[in-house]
Amino acid sequence: VVAALAFGYRHGLSSLRNRAKPAPEASATAAFSEAELDRYARHIVLREVGGMGQRRLKEAKVLVVGAGGLGSPSLLYLAAAGVGTIGVIDDDTVSSSNLQRQVIHTDARIGMPKVFSAETAMKALNPFIAVRPYNRRLTAAEAPALFADYDLVLDGSDSFDTRYMVNAAAVAAGKPLISAAITQWEGQISLYDPARGAPCYACIFPERPADGLAPACAVAGVMGALPGVVGALMAVEAIKEITGAGEGLRGRMLIYDALYGESRQIALRRSPSCPICGG
Repeated sequence: VVAALAFGYRHGLSSLRNRAKPAPEASATAAFSEAELDRYARHIVLREVGGMGQRRLKEAKVLVVGAGGLGSPSLLYLAAAGVGTIGVIDDDTVSSSNLQRQVIHTDARIGMPKVFSAETAMKALNPFIAVRPYNRRLTAAEAPALFADYDLVLDGSDSFDTRYMVNAAAVAAGKPLISAAITQWEGQISLYDPARGAPCYACIFPERPADGLAPACAVAGVMGALPGVVGALMAVEAIKEITGAGEGLRGRMLIYDALYGESRQIALRRSPSCPICGG
């Protein structure tokens, strides 16, 4: 019985290696080491991902704006999934009040810039990836050049000004944008991509809400596990977008109500009068 199990294990591992072998035209840097094959085995056996999808993840470059509540789970799962290059931009430092929900940080790293704390956690989780920490606030002047170097942008910021700036830069660069937001017990997420027929963020939210209508988490509060759910969904959508698996949230918004355990979707359409993407 033991011999049969050993044979079955060797046969299965050999099969995984064969499925993950790069095609002749693939870059030599996309080849997987034995350690990577073992690490990503559960992805490789997924029909919708396979060796080709895992190679796409390894070759992908994803930028995450914000290393807070939404960025924390997104960054961890992108790192675990084997996204080859992950950029993270944030100008904040870790504080004790973050730790109720920002699970990428630890008590021992209070006072450390969030991007370096995130880098530490991501590299500890997966040494086979490259992390690019940008310890500064994203500016409108810098965003276009920065976005041009990435395939996909995830926005987990908690500022409307930043969201509108990120959207404008993503539209200008022709990059798909996965944007999410949370407050109290509710979260929302969509994939904005006017270059491929979907609306941009400004099509759906042409104006920022009046003061007091959408208070920040520091004012309104937030249930600690909620950003974990929504941030993980951001990583799921990023993995699907990179590998081509399933159907993403392009042109749809998913709304999750944690208090009552409900979720719903609404269809989104481009605005003909949008000043950012031109409708």
